[in-house]
Amino acid sequence: MKCLALTIPVCLTTPKSYKLNTVIIFRYLTREILSTTFAICIVLLLVLISGRFVKYLANALAGNMDPAVIFAVIGYRIPGFLELTLPLAFFLAILLTFGRLYVENEMSVLKACGISEGQLLGYTLITGAVLAVLVGWLSLYGSPAGAAKAETILKAQKEMTELDKVSPKKFYTLGGDKGVTYAERINDDRELEDVFLAITAGSAETFDSRLVVVVAESGKQQRSKDGEDRYLVLDSGYRFEGIPGNHNYQITYFEEYGSKLDPPQKVNEDPETDAIRTADLWSSNEAELRATLQWRLSTPFMVLVVVIMAVPLSRTNPRQGRFAKLLPAIMLYFAYLLSLNAIRGNIESGDYPAGLTLIPVHLFFLLLGFFLVNSERFRIFQRIVALRRMKFS
Repeated sequence: MKCLALTIPVCLTTPKSYKLNTVIIFRYLTREILSTTFAICIVLLLVLISGRFVKYLANALAGNMDPAVIFAVIGYRIPGFLELTLPLAFFLAILLTFGRLYVENEMSVLKACGISEGQLLGYTLITGAVLAVLVGWLSLYGSPAGAAKAETILKAQKEMTELDKVSPKKFYTLGGDKGVTYAERINDDRELEDVFLAITAGSAETFDSRLVVVVAESGKQQRSKDGEDRYLVLDSGYRFEGIPGNHNYQITYFEEYGSKLDPPQKVNEDPETDAIRTADLWSSNEAELRATLQWRLSTPFMVLVVVIMAVPLSRTNPRQGRFAKLLPAIMLYFAYLLSLNAIRGNIESGDYPAGLTLIPVHLFFLLLGFFLVNSERFRIFQRIVALRRMKFS
């Protein structure tokens, strides 16, 4: 069993030694909590990133997204992930760290040295305040900036032409399923090599099922002089045209052959609220944007509230184990988070007035945290009263 007495002196007799040992205890607790926070945060990040990676990979396999931009988009999303995972990771880290102190009787050593639970709460709040500043920066600046850049990349992917999506050794549809294209290789300049192109040139109304097949040594995308139209220009190849099943095919050799591409889809979607700058949210009167602003302002305060709840929730009997109160504490945390999301959703939908903020939810759980902090004192007071009644009865 690890003993804190090996790390700090047990006797705190003089003010100087007391001050020195409180600094040692603060550093010890901060190191333990932050290291656990980092480990939990990494695990939560991996879960979120893997989910997004699977989603983007499916889009890439479907030809709707360039695989080369997947990691860039995920990287820009990481600040938003950290904004969500850091408060939860810090909450769990406090529970696990303090729970271990109770189970291994290190908390008894601290109390014997004159360190009260209120002082431990104060030490943890200092660490929580630093983390709250980081979460505040992520919420107000880092996450919106990253989301905006990720949205820009995804919008560019939606506006790509059919040729931009082509990868080597894969068939891709062209012209709304009117044809397919294939390239054996693609060089660094996005020029296709050993190109195959098949287009249905007939009309279903006239029962004309003519097929055009083109094979070429290379091909590239070119714009028209006005820049509005795009063409697939093939070099040095053959063009076969005819009706499948007949022998009257027309074969043409060409030095250069062009096929017009469908214009790229213009995306005029409104930006996601998570990608809007905080400065723009301040000047908006829309209910959805006001709710987003209140959420961003709430996340730093949430870190401090969960500290006040986590410290008393970590009280554990050594016989129970450090995980005894972990599940109830997690349920309380998610009740807090779901309450914030519920109020935010009602404000966005207009069910609640835009002037209503998320402060009442924070105040409720803050008062609940203070009640949990003082619950031990209430129990001690009740025991004293009960003993006095037994004495005089």
